[in-house]
Amino acid sequence: MRAVLSYLARTVRSMLSASTLAARPEFTVAMVGCRSDHVRWSEPETRDDHRLVLVRRGRFRRWANGTDADLDPTMAYLGAPGEEERFAHPSGGDVCTSVSFKPSLLGRPLAATTLYVDARVDLAHRRLVAAAGTGDIDYALMEELLRLVATAAGGPTVRPGPADRVLVAAAREAITEEAPEAGGLCALAALLEVSPYRLSRVFSREMGVSLTRYRNRVRVARAMDRIAEGAPSLADLAAQLGFADQAHLTRTIREHVGHTPTALRRLLIPGSRAS
Repeated sequence: MRAVLSYLARTVRSMLSASTLAARPEFTVAMVGCRSDHVRWSEPETRDDHRLVLVRRGRFRRWANGTDADLDPTMAYLGAPGEEERFAHPSGGDVCTSVSFKPSLLGRPLAATTLYVDARVDLAHRRLVAAAGTGDIDYALMEELLRLVATAAGGPTVRPGPADRVLVAAAREAITEEAPEAGGLCALAALLEVSPYRLSRVFSREMGVSLTRYRNRVRVARAMDRIAEGAPSLADLAAQLGFADQAHLTRTIREHVGHTPTALRRLLIPGSRAS
């Protein structure tokens, strides 16, 4: 019997595929697929991370903490380190988004549980996957990840106060003064000694725009300054300003001002024939 179970476990693992969409020390977002089709429970396994797993397609069963649950696009689960799990796939394969994260991102512990995925969580999930393709991992994707995890776990309401205004002012100063820590939301939150979730929520409420958009607004202004000064290489400019690549720079500038960098060069430098 043990040999049979071991074979089943190896077979299940061989049917799994995973691709990382984005990763930083504080989190990993991955797409996980399973082509397995088995009614029996897999052998027990444990992981050492906190994770939110949402089903994109298909259905499977999960056993943990003495209870089992059916998971499909309307149900997700929060897993905890050391938790013993078993899985079964009686309905065929599935594709999931797995978000491994440190609880410090939200500034509070999260209990392992099964969650109902309402339309708000579904939208947050879709936005996270979309943000993974933008190249802006440290801000745009980071904020979508925080929104998803907090929405799924029932994030607390952040109450406004004088300390919030001080926090927002400090964040703005770090971004406008190009502090090294402002290169990523997590590093900026650590500099300001708050959780990334709190920083993101407070900033959005106080400023009326997300941290991502505010930082991009500042970077677009710098880009226009350097384009007007005759910066010859957009690829170099993108790297200097912390964009993923030239395409990311172009998308962001067009979103904010309605023109591409090439068009801005013609507008800002009289007589320019840049193409």
